[in-house]
Amino acid sequence: MVLAKRPAATEGTLRSWLLQGLQTDRGQIEHGPHVKHPWWRVMCLTGVDYFSTLGYQPGIAALAAGFLSPLATLFLVALTLLGALPVYRRVAAESPYGQGSIAMLEKLAPQWWGKIFVLALLGFAATDFVITMTLSAADATAHILENPFVPDFLAGRRVIVTLVLLAALGGVFLMGFSEAIGIAVLLVLVYLALNAVVVATALTRVVQAPQVVVDWQRALSLDFSSPLTMIGLSLLVMPKLALGLSGFETGVAVMPVVKGEVGQRIKGTKRMLTVAASIMSVFLICSSFVTTVLIPHEEFEEGGRASGRALAYLAHGYLGDWFGTVYDVSTITILWFAGASAMAGLINLVPRYLPRYGMAPEWTGAVRPLVLVFSVIAFAITIIFDADVEAQGGAYATGVLVLMLSAAVAVTLSAYKKGQRGATAGFSLITAVLVYTLVDNVIERPDGVKIASFFIAAIVVTSLISRATRSTELRVTEVRLDALAEQYVNDACGDLHLIANEPHQRDQDEYHDKLRETWLNHRLRSSEPVLFVEVSVPDASEFETELHVRGEERYGHRILTIESSAVPNSLAALLLHLRDRTGSVPHIYFHWTEGNPVVAMLRYLVFGGGDVPPLTREVLRQAEPDLERRPHVHVG
Repeated sequence: MVLAKRPAATEGTLRSWLLQGLQTDRGQIEHGPHVKHPWWRVMCLTGVDYFSTLGYQPGIAALAAGFLSPLATLFLVALTLLGALPVYRRVAAESPYGQGSIAMLEKLAPQWWGKIFVLALLGFAATDFVITMTLSAADATAHILENPFVPDFLAGRRVIVTLVLLAALGGVFLMGFSEAIGIAVLLVLVYLALNAVVVATALTRVVQAPQVVVDWQRALSLDFSSPLTMIGLSLLVMPKLALGLSGFETGVAVMPVVKGEVGQRIKGTKRMLTVAASIMSVFLICSSFVTTVLIPHEEFEEGGRASGRALAYLAHGYLGDWFGTVYDVSTITILWFAGASAMAGLINLVPRYLPRYGMAPEWTGAVRPLVLVFSVIAFAITIIFDADVEAQGGAYATGVLVLMLSAAVAVTLSAYKKGQRGATAGFSLITAVLVYTLVDNVIERPDGVKIASFFIAAIVVTSLISRATRSTELRVTEVRLDALAEQYVNDACGDLHLIANEPHQRDQDEYHDKLRETWLNHRLRSSEPVLFVEVSVPDASEFETELHVRGEERYGHRILTIESSAVPNSLAALLLHLRDRTGSVPHIYFHWTEGNPVVAMLRYLVFGGGDVPPLTREVLRQAEPDLERRPHVHVG
């Protein structure tokens, strides 16, 4: 019997449209949307984020590493293929429902500590995903405003243009998730094809003019004393290239969209991650090489023609302004739509945690309300940062690296627990590299931690407020009685009188004293059959729960025992279940709780107990508005 109340949409209203596709069933949320897609189509959705970094990654590498850009990029590719890829392939295998490394780490910290830890990681995930949306849209705006064919009236309007792009992105997701994947497939295929043309043309120019390679090698020998120095400096600057690692977390987050049963989904996701990383690695190595040897370094500086658009510079220079404009349009659209993978990650990730913790309304199980919320947040961030790509880069890299580090720690601990020594050593090394990369990035750009801290604080505060406001919901999804409990209920013949007992010693004196107290306070007749009911709280941090009611007999007394996350809610759910099962309204008897009611309320919110009698009555009042059908609560 399902008891928990669910929001109901009204046909033909705005509410109905917003809540279309609302999923409150936890099993369905785990399995994701009904419409699934082949792995390569889902790769295109996550690839609009991952592949779109080609629009700015070569320029970032050139500014950070100078002539060492190809070598630093080579180390980044090594970290991608030998570090991030093995980590996330294992994460995919161990969290096939899209929970990612957050779910793997959640099990390490018990009860409330685990929930707060998850909220902090969700804060970094929100930082990563939301900044992906705003940064990519801002970079798309930069490409728009730098194109020679763009009208002059758009000059200096980067905030307005970026807001329009973000609004358009939100509009796509309001239309539907499948439409977003269809657009992503088209954009990725066109963008990769155009990049292949640009890179192939540039490599041809290098072959035709080998002197540029000789000049590059000469510059390296003049600036650096030895190959070891080059390697050391490349490793030092490599963390600044961390934006090229984006896309792995979203790849795992959207696993439920991949077609197939669990085994096929895992296999498809692993293939998706591997193919995407391989394609991107080839493009990163080739693009960093050709841009370094073919573009004068001063053009990478702010105000230069290759600033933030190195491959676009080559497209215009070697293939003409018309092809260059086509390339710009492709780059603009994929950068604009790069936020789609982030939005997809958010609308798949949030319903798996916050509603389950009671820390978000049930409407967060629907796509459209989440799209509107995250779009508004993206608007605010764009306005605050004036649509500046560089200003948001630190927060973006911080979010990416924290999530990667959490994944590396999770798989390291998983391998250690399973006694896999080789895997443990390998993942430990990857973890150490990611720790160095994250620390270096934070020291270089501390603003990223500040922005992430704001997200964490906002998520924690709003989540706790939501938990408090929803605390008197029924919070029980199903009630099941074992055979002995069923027998006790049947023997009562519909005349149900329950005595709520807080278990202590559970000896003979405890039950005799409780029964005598109830007879004296409530004038129960000794001939009336009674059942004791006892609720223990092993983990008050859980929100919704199934009640498994067990029957026991102690010293001649019949007892119903329950384990749950909150005492009042469980008692209310049991009473409603017994009413519906027997057709008669049950009675429950309490004694008043001593102590300050404010302290008792805090005990209820944190420990699931507190002032049980009035809270039980309040839960029943909200769950059953009909006074004649509402179970009776007696307090003496």
